[in-house]
Amino acid sequence: MIDDFAKSNLHGRLRRDRKALLWKLDGLSEYDARRPLTATGTNLLGLVKHVATVEARYFGEVFDRPSPEPLTRWQDYDGSDLWATEDETRDQIIGFYRRTWEHSDATINELSLDAPGHVPWWPEPYPNTNLFAIMVHVLGESNRHAGHADILREGLDGRTGMRPEHEQQIDHEARAAYCAKIEQAAGSAAESAAPIKA
Repeated sequence: MIDDFAKSNLHGRLRRDRKALLWKLDGLSEYDARRPLTATGTNLLGLVKHVATVEARYFGEVFDRPSPEPLTRWQDYDGSDLWATEDETRDQIIGFYRRTWEHSDATINELSLDAPGHVPWWPEPYPNTNLFAIMVHVLGESNRHAGHADILREGLDGRTGMRPEHEQQIDHEARAAYCAKIEQAAGSAAESAAPIKA
């Protein structure tokens, strides 16, 4: 009984985070969807491509159910899943992600939580694992990157939130007042803090 609840709950949260991540691309130009938005090059379309690759590997190779999508060997990882080339379309990357969902969902639906898996890229003594641990791991990855996407999108046009139905109109005045209050508190704390010793 608890296994069914845990599996359903984890799977539901994974589905929620998948949709949230894709929503962050809605209404963006090709340039804004692809351009580097941090000093390390993090970009919105690259996050989608990366999370799709993560899911394809963890719910595929780990359980000897290889993804039908072409993937480079994990041993040859070069970071190319973190950004979209000029030849890759947004639709191709989103399609890859959606097809990966289908493959991942089939793995999750067909296996029990204690089904054994093997992650060859994890160091000893961790490679031997099970579906429960992989679901938690992939959920953590998806949630983390959906949070990255939320911050990046806010930086582009101020839009925030997890789902379109909960999105509220941006009140620029209220946001400015709120940020000013936080800035004032930070400045006051800095002035009264003891000097940091080197």
